[in-house]
Amino acid sequence: MRRTGMRVVPVECLADNYAYLVISAHGEAAIVDASEAAPVRDALRREGARARAIWSTHHHWDHVGANEELARTLSLDQIVGHVSDRGRLPGQTHGVDTGDRVSIDDVVAECMHIPGHTLGAVAYFVELSGERAVFTGDTLFCGGCGRLFEGSPAQMHASLGRLLALPDDTRVYCGHEYTMGNLRFAAHVEPSNADVSRAMHDAAQLRGTGKPAVGTPLAQERRTNPFLRADSREIRATLGIPADADDVTAFAAIRAAKDAFRA
Repeated sequence: MRRTGMRVVPVECLADNYAYLVISAHGEAAIVDASEAAPVRDALRREGARARAIWSTHHHWDHVGANEELARTLSLDQIVGHVSDRGRLPGQTHGVDTGDRVSIDDVVAECMHIPGHTLGAVAYFVELSGERAVFTGDTLFCGGCGRLFEGSPAQMHASLGRLLALPDDTRVYCGHEYTMGNLRFAAHVEPSNADVSRAMHDAAQLRGTGKPAVGTPLAQERRTNPFLRADSREIRATLGIPADADDVTAFAAIRAAKDAFRA
């Protein structure tokens, strides 16, 4: 009988990055965001998994710095990134865009172009045996979103909207452990939001025991993430955003406030 299912294993890299192993029931693995080679190799050995591909979310060095080393040492011939990142993404062999699919064994990821943080940002949405996960890089964080290094507020707002269209039980696996800092900002701009308080408590408990505070359900992000809540009256009042401002204008103001925020 054929086994089904998948495991998602966060791998701590650099100062606060995550790479991920997406492992099939048969031990085949995709590496999402190969930040640093040694921790990824150690995790593969620990999990008894065989890497077959690298899926990169964007071209920034702290997400792709180990692409070529891992491709060489693990004999990988598939390094995936957005079509527009050719020439910027080390070792890229496959360019993808929205609607394309990449797979490892029976684990199939749907690609979503999500520009904003960078113009070539891409997310990978995986659904298998009732489990759903999305790997968002630095576009959607748990409790936050990435800075706009290349894209516009309108692009980022639209990209977050595309991610919000995924099922509520989709777990969000992002590129950095920024969760506690993001939730402190969320509590600052929406202090009466009890869901934010609960999320902070849960994240603090996880971090206190050395566990990652990522993999939150998208339903929780809807309730707690200020960048997905541009229509919140309380957030607008806190930041002085006019009640009749459109959501992109409000999003841009929230992003500017977060850029200046010091917990």
